[in-house]
Amino acid sequence: MLYGRLDDLREQSSKRLAGALRQTGGTHQMRSERDTSVAMYSDQLAQYSAVENGLCFGRLDFHTDDRFYIGRIGLFDEDKEYEPLLMDWRAPAARPFYLATAAAPDGVRRRRHLRTKQRKVVGFDDEVLDINSVDLDRRSEGLTGEATLLAAVNASRTGQMGDIVATIQAEQDKIIRTELNGVVVVQGGPGTGKTAVALHRAAYLLYTHRRQLAKRGVLVVGPNATFLRYIGQVLPSLGETGVLLSTVGELFPNLTAVGREPAEVAALKGRIEMADVVAHAIRDRQEAPSLVEVPFEQDTLRLDRRAITDARGRARRTRRPHNEARRTFQREIISTLASQAVSRLGRHLLDQADIDDIRRELREDPAVQAAIDKLWPTLSPQQLLEDLYASPKLIAKATPKLSPAERALLTRPRGTEWTPADVPLLDEAAELLGEDDTEAKARAERQRRQAIDYAQGVLDILDLEDDADPDILMATDLVDAYKLAERHGAERYETAAERAAADRTWTFGHIIVDEAQELSPMAWRTLMRRCPAKSMTVVGDIAQTGDIAGASSWSEVLSPYVMDRWKLTELTVNYRTPSEIMAVAADVLSSVDPTLVPPTSVRDSGFDPWSLRVPSLVEALPSVVDKEVSAIGDGKLAVIVPAASVASLRAAVPGASDDLDTQVVVLGVTDAKGLEFDSVLVVDPAGILAESPRGASDLYVALTRATQRLGVVHTGDLPEVLGRLAATV
Repeated sequence: MLYGRLDDLREQSSKRLAGALRQTGGTHQMRSERDTSVAMYSDQLAQYSAVENGLCFGRLDFHTDDRFYIGRIGLFDEDKEYEPLLMDWRAPAARPFYLATAAAPDGVRRRRHLRTKQRKVVGFDDEVLDINSVDLDRRSEGLTGEATLLAAVNASRTGQMGDIVATIQAEQDKIIRTELNGVVVVQGGPGTGKTAVALHRAAYLLYTHRRQLAKRGVLVVGPNATFLRYIGQVLPSLGETGVLLSTVGELFPNLTAVGREPAEVAALKGRIEMADVVAHAIRDRQEAPSLVEVPFEQDTLRLDRRAITDARGRARRTRRPHNEARRTFQREIISTLASQAVSRLGRHLLDQADIDDIRRELREDPAVQAAIDKLWPTLSPQQLLEDLYASPKLIAKATPKLSPAERALLTRPRGTEWTPADVPLLDEAAELLGEDDTEAKARAERQRRQAIDYAQGVLDILDLEDDADPDILMATDLVDAYKLAERHGAERYETAAERAAADRTWTFGHIIVDEAQELSPMAWRTLMRRCPAKSMTVVGDIAQTGDIAGASSWSEVLSPYVMDRWKLTELTVNYRTPSEIMAVAADVLSSVDPTLVPPTSVRDSGFDPWSLRVPSLVEALPSVVDKEVSAIGDGKLAVIVPAASVASLRAAVPGASDDLDTQVVVLGVTDAKGLEFDSVLVVDPAGILAESPRGASDLYVALTRATQRLGVVHTGDLPEVLGRLAATV
């Protein structure tokens, strides 16, 4: 019945979208209304497709004999005064599904967890909330839907993160439903569901504050592109398709920074002092030499240092960004040159029209423009940093507080690929430079070209066949409608996420930062600029900080921006990592900080971690991988290695890649952050420890990626922190 209702809604939206797109031309208001309708029906179709799997996953039976079904979206019976058929999991009335216990049933008699495959129920688990039936001695006491939860965490990984909407636990639900305003820090160890909680919180906030957040959008920042692909289907499966997912390296429009650089270089660029370096670099480009000679017609005009300094001072006093203040500088320089030209020709011989002509000729003269460009050039952020990095002289002028060794770290040749650590500096430069006219025109042209893809995008949502219902839109109808609308001046509708991705100055209604402990101070400065309201969810684990520029405490990160106006919440239960593996990881955690307490695992896997000493990693690894693949069947295996060994060891394992769709992946620790696999082989743990000043944190991350099995492969002696594995060598 529920799927029948979903099909009806899908068909209605498809027909309405077809009708809206056929409405071309008309007044500006009519076109605007049409674009709004197109956006609404397109979003509805995307949502109905996204919630197809697992549409209904629960049921609540109350002592009052009321019965509610719980699902991914709300469905209503239009023939019975919108009687609820399926309750959205985010609705307040659905909360007992996650919070009711035998001790506090909240009126619930029975909670049923439904398991479905495609459109069929394949199983269910019932919880009768009777306090007399609770075994208080069991370790998993307090888990909601224990059987369903354990089935989910024990299932083989697929290479994509699944949602936890059917198995959200009480401590997770409390965080998910925290109010929108303010900064909420979610601290939790490996396997506690931090990422899942953050994504479900995004879905909850969009449901609860739809009008507010639909306009400004929600940004989710992840540590790397692999991680974003891994979590990419979670929000669509929850019915939310308008959230922007991005790494820090993608926050600067039309640039994806994927270059690599030494950790100490990235750490230097991440220091907050680099904001002053960028400001110095811009001021240094506003030159004031002792004399500039400007050929003009048959004469040579001269600008002395005082004239240039006066013009520069007037421009700076406008307090406008560099490129915008250039107009003031140019006006002052033209005025000075015009005065000289008029004096030499004889002011008494010229009227105002003649003087205006001289000013116009000066503005258009190539030699004059070349002089102004030298004294106050129009700069793009990329040009500014390219010039700075390529010139030891410019670096020295912009970095009076850095040592010679630190200045040397910033030097690099032109054309070097941009790195993630460059993006906050580019953003800082863009803020101080402002936009010039050429850049604005280029942005408008990019948006026009992007609009051409709109028709195909909507067709992908409709997924229509050539023999579809004639009342449903055909491809030719959609393309013709779009072309006609474009000729009439209509702009394609873009979601808040799409507009935000193309606009560096966009400010979001809420930002979620995952693996937040890895961000540098300059990266935080960039994110805070994107969210002036400081409505953020910050997710991470200080114990897992691997980046040299990363955080040592949440107070250190947040106090410069929100002082003490942030709330710390903690997740303490480890759902992913079995107790056998967590015991090994706990020893490593203790070496990071003896005061840190590992999260409590809710289950055993039945597989003891093991270690194997081999004479050669390259020669031995293929057979070790083959044996482990045989043990996990269709599951996923990650081989986590030192960053310096990724290329050679990946090449040594047949069929291995960095693609999570393949069964075997070989990754460095940085790229493995936030991911999970059925089995993990940690290769060369001593190399991982030695590769970074925070090597112990990296090893802790590597050991806690597995949901079932863990093996450690090494050549020399095992590191002392893995001493409990020595017996398995």
